[in-house]
Amino acid sequence: MNYPCTSQVRFAHTDIQVPDFSYYRRSETKDASKHASDTPPSGKIFTYLTIAGGSVVGTYGAKVMVTDFIGSMSASADVLALAQIEIKLADIPEGKNMTFKWRGKPLFVRHRTAEEIEDERSVNISELRDAQHDADRVKKPEWLVLLGVCTHLGCVPIANAGDYGGYYCPCHGSHYDNSGRIRKGPAPLNLEIPEYEFPDENNLVVG
Repeated sequence: MNYPCTSQVRFAHTDIQVPDFSYYRRSETKDASKHASDTPPSGKIFTYLTIAGGSVVGTYGAKVMVTDFIGSMSASADVLALAQIEIKLADIPEGKNMTFKWRGKPLFVRHRTAEEIEDERSVNISELRDAQHDADRVKKPEWLVLLGVCTHLGCVPIANAGDYGGYYCPCHGSHYDNSGRIRKGPAPLNLEIPEYEFPDENNLVVG
């Protein structure tokens, strides 16, 4: 009994030649029987220089990328401009408090009278919840610089109000004196004092 069968015939291309790159190889590497470690130093120098050059280029490229990335994360010019605020002291009358915006927060600058200064200096600090001398909270007695943020829950107090004539937070009833010290109510701490300086007699720089 005869069974049908299939047969496959493969045609091999015997006319294809493997490319010869001997022309491009250095003469000292053409001998296939020699190990790479036996290559003369002159052949290795080129390899080392190529690797070193590539490393230098790669390192410089990485440095540029890191520098650009860090630069993109740094504060922009408009943000840096808000980092400091300069205030003309002549614009604030004696006995008045003026409010400014600094870093997204209210900033209180008060031109205190001689009477207010004397009253705050005479306070018995042992009676204070957050004990601080008035002299430790001002650089110049007549100028009080505070962040207008209540230390209880972050509300904005009202100036020239409250039982002590300083600042009053109507949200929960915290009373501060003319040194920004908590005297009555739920606030645990005195009003915060930011970093500031007087570059001259007529100007105040905060930040």
